[in-house]
Amino acid sequence: MPLPTIEWLGGVDGCARLIDQTLLPTEFKQIKCLTIEQMWEAIRVLRVRGAPAIGIAAALGTVLGVQKSAAVTFDAFRQELQKATGYLTTARPTAVNLFWALERMKRAADGSRGLSIPDLKERLLREARAILEEDRAVCRAIGRHGAPLVPDGGGVLTHCNAGGLATADYGTALGVLFAAHEQGKRFRVFADETRPLLQGARLTAWELLHAGIDVTLICDNMAAVVMRQGKVGLAIVGADRIAANGDTANKIGTYGVAVLAREHGVPFYVAAPASTFDLSLPSGEAIPIEERRPEEVTCGFGRPTAPDGVGVYNPAFDVTPARLIAGIVTERGVISPVTEANIRSALSPADA
Repeated sequence: MPLPTIEWLGGVDGCARLIDQTLLPTEFKQIKCLTIEQMWEAIRVLRVRGAPAIGIAAALGTVLGVQKSAAVTFDAFRQELQKATGYLTTARPTAVNLFWALERMKRAADGSRGLSIPDLKERLLREARAILEEDRAVCRAIGRHGAPLVPDGGGVLTHCNAGGLATADYGTALGVLFAAHEQGKRFRVFADETRPLLQGARLTAWELLHAGIDVTLICDNMAAVVMRQGKVGLAIVGADRIAANGDTANKIGTYGVAVLAREHGVPFYVAAPASTFDLSLPSGEAIPIEERRPEEVTCGFGRPTAPDGVGVYNPAFDVTPARLIAGIVTERGVISPVTEANIRSALSPADA
């Protein structure tokens, strides 16, 4: 990334700054979030998006939420913290990293109840910054573990965006490709445009071009053709929530890519950090799926493309069954085959 996707400026009285991804690729602009309401809006309307980046945004938003607290006791401060984190949980429902980060912020406060209120605020800022810095290291590790999967001289298909824009600065699925590229591998990436908001066209293609990686943009409905023509040797995507059995929620259209990959003998992998696993859910059937505004389909970029009054179904995510996933690339290695036993063995007790 030319600049950090999201960062904190200054001390405890500072603010968050992030890349407004709704403007890419035609305009690169950083915006400041001075209040928790501004951070909530940034998450909700996808100015910041991608599961790890949403988690970071939620942690920084928590700091904004208690920044001006005038509480004089821990209990009063904790009530304000609960209100702030509860508010942020309403921004988007599917990406578990948001909830994971908010729980981590509350645990940090609970473990520091002997501190003064100013020191508590400092403690929360340190925790939020730690979440951000850890994500950088996690993404690099995912890249190292996943790079051997990338076919040298072959083709890779990816869906949506799981690069630096979706994380602290490197990416999960794209982190694998960046790592392989840095190792000297040469390959072509086919990037699905990813309707209806075109994250693949606007964001993934932009990131790969800037990294000097050979990228070809295709419409979502072209994936089957490039697979049948033998142009793809690997499909790899990110994730927003992974259930205990390995069922994976990711951007709408991912399930179709996995089905096509199975039909054409193309290994389908998911790349995600341990924080994206939700071991409290036995299967993908329990993953909440966000439904977004009809206008994203009928008038996504300012011009009507459908008749007035038509009904619209607009789920933002779908769930890919574990049986279609060859492996899940994490910072701790590749989980394969994807079974609940292997997942629980790979993750630490703290992840559970």
